[in-house]
Amino acid sequence: MNEKIKYLLYGSNLWYLGEGMLGPFLAVFTEQIGGDILEISWAWSIYLLVSGVLTILLGKISDRINKEKMMILGYAINAFFTFAFILVDAPFKLFIVQAGLGLASALAAPTWNALYAKYEDKGKDGMEWGLADGEAMIVTGIAILIGGIIVSSFNFTALFVVMGVVQVVATVYQAGILRNKKH
Repeated sequence: MNEKIKYLLYGSNLWYLGEGMLGPFLAVFTEQIGGDILEISWAWSIYLLVSGVLTILLGKISDRINKEKMMILGYAINAFFTFAFILVDAPFKLFIVQAGLGLASALAAPTWNALYAKYEDKGKDGMEWGLADGEAMIVTGIAILIGGIIVSSFNFTALFVVMGVVQVVATVYQAGILRNKKH
């Protein structure tokens, strides 16, 4: 594997580790801040709608600007809004965080995909995409278990701090793609 693919793959694995810790516990967290089934529906819907609409728009814009920088900005915004979960004490604040995470995803996802396709090793594209998808699922599965242990042993604040720190590490690691000009 070339260095660019390694940065993209390992950086995204770190991202999935941080992001995946919340997993199904978002519903429990929503209940703890006074939300119910309708609020969790709104929260998830807001994330997907913001992410979906902005992914289309920002994906088009990314064809005219530096994809690496745009992706890293998405990672950084994701880390910021992960830490912002600590301040959420009502469903409305959760909706704001979910919208922010949708923006982050829209900046990072299409650019990550475009860069991964650009830098893939020809003749190994099946293996490299298999690694990207398979490792994402494996890391997310592990992250959910870690998240459950953290919430059951401590609380959601501890979870959000750990998630945020992992997201910052993912952002810093992913920024290494800017230093590595080979390919």
